Amino acid sequence: MRPKGELCMKAQCSAVMFVLNVGLMAMVLTPQSGLAAPALTRTVSGPTVTGAVESTATPAEVSGNAGRVLTLSACIEIALKKNQSIIASANSVNATESRVGEARANYYPQVSWQSGYTRTGQATTITDGVAVKSAPYNLYSSSITLNQNLIDFGKTSSQVDISKYNLASARSDLDATQAAVILSVKQAYYSVLTTKRNKDVAADVIKQFQLHLDQAKGFYDVGTKARIDVIKAEVDLSNAKLNLINVENSYKIAWVTLNNVMGVPDAGESTIEDNLSFQPYAITLEQATKAAFESRPDLKSMVAKREAAQESVGLARNGYYPVLTGSASYMESGQDFPLGRSWNAGLLLTVPLFSGFLTTHQVAEAKSQLYVLKANEESLRQQIVLEVRQAYLNLHAAEASIATAELAAKQAKENLDLANGRYSAGVGSPIEVSDAFATYVAAQANYTSALSNYKIAQANIEKATGSRE
Repeated sequence: MRPKGELCMKAQCSAVMFVLNVGLMAMVLTPQSGLAAPALTRTVSGPTVTGAVESTATPAEVSGNAGRVLTLSACIEIALKKNQSIIASANSVNATESRVGEARANYYPQVSWQSGYTRTGQATTITDGVAVKSAPYNLYSSSITLNQNLIDFGKTSSQVDISKYNLASARSDLDATQAAVILSVKQAYYSVLTTKRNKDVAADVIKQFQLHLDQAKGFYDVGTKARIDVIKAEVDLSNAKLNLINVENSYKIAWVTLNNVMGVPDAGESTIEDNLSFQPYAITLEQATKAAFESRPDLKSMVAKREAAQESVGLARNGYYPVLTGSASYMESGQDFPLGRSWNAGLLLTVPLFSGFLTTHQVAEAKSQLYVLKANEESLRQQIVLEVRQAYLNLHAAEASIATAELAAKQAKENLDLANGRYSAGVGSPIEVSDAFATYVAAQANYTSALSNYKIAQANIEKATGSRE
């Protein structure tokens, strides 16, 4: 039995502790704390369909963690400059552009110069049984030759057109690569924001469980609560610390993913702008489908490839027709200087008579390739319709879930306040508090996930419609 005076003194201390704990809990659970539900008031604005990318951080600043806020637009700009798949695709465009010049080269005259020197040694010939020896001599030669394609019945023009279509396809492929990278950046960016919010909640939950443990110890010391309350509070605190370790690891992985997508894998973590606020993206299914058929870069690339294949059929047919070329040359040659001079000029008409049915098979192959691309184009159009509809439905489903998740987060916050208040007053149980914390953390994560899912759904429909926002 404890002395009566000691019990009274400890009861007074417990009362003081209760007042302090309630005050601290009120501070932690206010909107300034990361534990409170983030921005339960939704921001509403008009549709965002187009927009310019603005840079607020350079790759050097990101790698050096310059301390300025890294925005989504800055991440996209860095990725467009640093992502290796974009760089590779851009160089493919440059290579294809060079092929246009290669095809045009046949329009221009081909001029070449040759110069030679030959030393001929002593030679012996037999004439009427008599050996005759000739003295060694030098032979010098120099010539300029010009060749010009005159008429090839559209072969050169077809080759130029084909290379132009291929260039248009390569440029569209670059746009498609950029669109895929932009989507990946947005997904990684919102993953960082989601894990950051979850990390902040997990850290503040540890503070709350520490306060709860202090309360349980205080009640136990004055004899109002059993030892099991202290043990339960210690277990809850340990579990909260373990959860924080896992969430922090997820946050680090999210940053590694974002930096990798941006093309700066060694950049490390930085300060990131939290834009997980709800802004409705207004677009109808008809508008989305129309925009996709007009703007999707992969469809533009496929159309250009199909047009190149159509031109290839005509190029293959040109194998049936003759080719007329002109040539001219000027030559100087001889054993001694000054050299003798000569020139020649002429026309060459090449008429294909029989090539083992080569041209026939080339035309058949070109036609088959055209049919393949036509089928692929139609298949892509059907795939675009599917992607647009899926993205549209996912966008509306994500929007509908935000209000429910927002309400659940608010209710879980109120339930947590009541559970903490009941336990502080000595009428609640530790299980009730633990359940309230678990419900609150889950509701908070669900609300953050709902906001993130909506942003990602918006990013998906922007990619599905070909928007470069």
